[in-house]
Amino acid sequence: MPFDSSADAPTQQSRLRLVYPLMALVAASALSACGGGDSASTLESASADVAAATSAENEFESAQASGRWSSRPRPPTRPSKPAPSPAPAPAPAPAPSPSPAPAPAPSPAPAPPAGAGRAVPMPMYGVTVDDVSSLAAITESLSRLSRMPTTRIVFDEYQPASDYRKAAVAINKVSYVMGEILDSQYLTTVNVQGYLDRTREYLAALGDVVDIWEIANEINGEWLGNNADVVAKMSGAYDIAKGQGRTTALTLYYNQDCWSKRSNEMFTWAQANIPERMKQGLDYVLVSYYEEDCNNLKPDWNAVFKRLETMFPNSRLGFGEVGTSKAADKAAYLQRYYALKPPVAKWAGGHFWWYFKQDMVPYTKPLWNTLNQAFANTP
Repeated sequence: MPFDSSADAPTQQSRLRLVYPLMALVAASALSACGGGDSASTLESASADVAAATSAENEFESAQASGRWSSRPRPPTRPSKPAPSPAPAPAPAPAPSPSPAPAPAPSPAPAPPAGAGRAVPMPMYGVTVDDVSSLAAITESLSRLSRMPTTRIVFDEYQPASDYRKAAVAINKVSYVMGEILDSQYLTTVNVQGYLDRTREYLAALGDVVDIWEIANEINGEWLGNNADVVAKMSGAYDIAKGQGRTTALTLYYNQDCWSKRSNEMFTWAQANIPERMKQGLDYVLVSYYEEDCNNLKPDWNAVFKRLETMFPNSRLGFGEVGTSKAADKAAYLQRYYALKPPVAKWAGGHFWWYFKQDMVPYTKPLWNTLNQAFANTP
């Protein structure tokens, strides 16, 4: 996703994570001074919380310093968990009565079948949906396009897969579906085991309505955390998906002359860190690129994709994210990128305009017509 240099929300969250443990430590110190409770264990626990929060604070500040926080609009109506109901007042104990026979337990719902989703025709006519509220308007906008689109659903951090079941089923009826396990901005919110557990959860819950699984996003970005963990998350998710016969996609981040560390340059990182089994076995290798994030550079895409074709000889190649936040540039930018067709044997297209929900829903917005015409003009 695109940059956001402000980093206000993550910074505020990290400050709160530090304040609460500090308050706990002060309270524990006071308790210890009064001789109350298990003072030693209380102080030790509170000190550990402060240390953990300080580590999280440092991680957020490091991410902020790198300038890597997304400018994507936060979902304005992200569903919130309902507050728990208050406990009822205790009722008088009833007279004892014979216990009724227990009802038979319902049979568990069958798990969605393992295996690949629908075969998506090439090229893909891609859009990205980063917020599934206003679902009826989204599906109407998709259904009216001149080509059957492939919709990339961004699965938000901390959300269970069940939250996306309704949306994925509805979108599947009017579009092919690509599911993004977790956006790169939030990869550091889970450890390796957490990422693999999340992958299994989403594949189990949505495997029958998602056709392509984006097992890792912008995977060479400097903001993704410890490199060994990044590689373990990427390769582990790939192995889980492939082990179930799923169709896999990996999105790289193109950063010619705009990387912070040379080792994270796209080709350098991919050559050093993507295992050979993935180089030979990935179904799709896609590129995320935002010109405004990279000195407004317009790369030689023919040369870029020819190099990728050599590194990933069996993969379909295309764009996994494009877009601009500059309203005046959107139409021309969209037309230019969707018209690209580098001379590679397995060109997949895609493009997956990041701002589909903001720019093309409802379908009466002017940019919907621009996108529709771009689809129609693509052979």
